[in-house]
Amino acid sequence: MDRAEDVRKIRRDHATPVCPIDRGEDGTWRIRGYEAARAVLRSTETVQAGLGIETVEKLPARIRRPVLYRDGPQHREHRRQTARYFTPRRVDEHYRDLADRVARRHLDTLRSEGEAWLEDLTFGVSIDVACEVIGLTHSRPGIQRRLERFFPEKFGRPGLTSWHGIYWLLRQNSQWLRIYLADVRPAVRAHREQPADNLISHLIAEGCSRAEILGECLTYAAAGMVTTREFISVAAWHLFTDEALRERYLAGSESERLAVVHELLRLEPAVARLKRRTTGAVEIPGADGPVTVPGDALVEIFVDEANTDPDAMGDDPTTACPGRPATTGRYAAALSFGDGPHRCPGGDIALMEANVFLGHLFALEGIRMLTPPRVTFQDEIGGYVLRGLRVAVGRR
Repeated sequence: MDRAEDVRKIRRDHATPVCPIDRGEDGTWRIRGYEAARAVLRSTETVQAGLGIETVEKLPARIRRPVLYRDGPQHREHRRQTARYFTPRRVDEHYRDLADRVARRHLDTLRSEGEAWLEDLTFGVSIDVACEVIGLTHSRPGIQRRLERFFPEKFGRPGLTSWHGIYWLLRQNSQWLRIYLADVRPAVRAHREQPADNLISHLIAEGCSRAEILGECLTYAAAGMVTTREFISVAAWHLFTDEALRERYLAGSESERLAVVHELLRLEPAVARLKRRTTGAVEIPGADGPVTVPGDALVEIFVDEANTDPDAMGDDPTTACPGRPATTGRYAAALSFGDGPHRCPGGDIALMEANVFLGHLFALEGIRMLTPPRVTFQDEIGGYVLRGLRVAVGRR
């Protein structure tokens, strides 16, 4: 693909042209075509893989797994019961004003100080919105610092066979404990006394233990806070450096602005690697006809490549073209929120808060980028981490 036609900020080097579907030397099936990727994600003959699921599977059977790690009837029932927290109507009626207040409050800090690190602003917004949805509304001061330590820029692998592994095991356990004591336990106590219309109250009503609620909270925190933070940051980076796109965004209606946000998320998925394990044979569309993936096979989906598949996205798939005919409605961001049973339930919230924050950010007088960010990667999920993007307002 011609790099001159590629506007993506996040550059993942793929050394040679690759097939939409192939099988690696280790037996892993690698999916890069859009239709094939969607077929795998929608299949009922697959289960979640990766994301530390091997560790979760070792937990005692009496402990309820977080929704991310469940499949089948239990997973579907949980998603059905919690769907009301994520409907477009609820997003508009319950979370839009919240996102507006939160964005204004964090940007007031930027206005008063003149400069700020964008990652601090976007993380603050993401935390405040997600905490309201989850029910983490009785935390002690310092939740942003605790979550920064729980989700560091670089992860190590916990274990007992090396000093490095022992360090990360102790660090991970200590961070779990800090968040439990300072954030989850106070919320559980408060919502037991006075139930609210949020996820924690629902989990309490389901009979979940505090440890199980902690696991669910951190699962939603990773999705609702961490990935949203990175996407808002990369979308802002695009708008800072593309004058035509920025002018189009600022001049647009609500739906036109959302189309820009969708298109940037299609180009820059915050989670670019998804893994599934087949439980039976799965037939997926290939360039030369159907391809059958056998049972008990590990499948890795390259979301960033599926999202720029020219057969699905049309001409110039790596350029920013908001409202392109190939991506409309629920799938305007292609597979950036996944698909099928494990599709991200909070996609509408993430898009709304990104749009609200970006709208307020770029309406500030004299807003400008002082330094571009450095980019590192979270290899397990193909995620990106942006740090060091400094912004300023007011006169130069």
